[in-house]
Amino acid sequence: MKNLLLLLILANVLYFMWGWFSNEDPKSGVAVVEEADLGPSLQVTAGQNSEALASVGAVLGSGEPSDLAAVVGRSCVTIGPLNNSGDADSAVLEYSDAGMKTVLRRARGQIFVGHSVQVPNIASRQDGRDIIGKLGEQGLDDAFIVGNDEDGYAIALGIFGNAENAEKVELQARAAGFEVVISPMTRDGDIFFVDIGLPPGKGAGAIVEKYGEDQVALRDAATCPQ
Repeated sequence: MKNLLLLLILANVLYFMWGWFSNEDPKSGVAVVEEADLGPSLQVTAGQNSEALASVGAVLGSGEPSDLAAVVGRSCVTIGPLNNSGDADSAVLEYSDAGMKTVLRRARGQIFVGHSVQVPNIASRQDGRDIIGKLGEQGLDDAFIVGNDEDGYAIALGIFGNAENAEKVELQARAAGFEVVISPMTRDGDIFFVDIGLPPGKGAGAIVEKYGEDQVALRDAATCPQ
């Protein structure tokens, strides 16, 4: 009985040593897995229907320009107001020849005439004459009296299209000791706007550079050609 017990212990020791030395290091390779072992397939729900996907695919690929315009929206600019109909006609011709849809609009509005320079609050015509004499000593020989007894008097020093020229006269009159005001003068007349539809990918930088930021309306401020 004692010998049998020793044999069993020896057998267990030998089995343990065989298992220890027989283990091999893991090797890299490819594991082949059957599809059935992965469980049920996943269901993916698309957020767009097939027609929408086809449309976007056309735009991103070889779609027509109209497809792209439908996706990115339409960009427009408005040039104006322009006081001269010839300038407006030239703009229409230039951008329509460039393949852009262009429409000319006419409206009634205020047309800028120039910067008016005056010495205000003159008590009487005689005071005005005295002031004109003093202004002449400063080289301002074109001054004249405007107004009447009811509305009051002022000395007009001129109307200037250039702001720098108006400011130069202002400084001369102030040097003579008088209060001076500069104000814009306008008149009623026809003004013109040119509405332009920009094609996809076309910016308005060149238009703004040509006409200036003050005369080009962009985005929501612009009117698209009708």
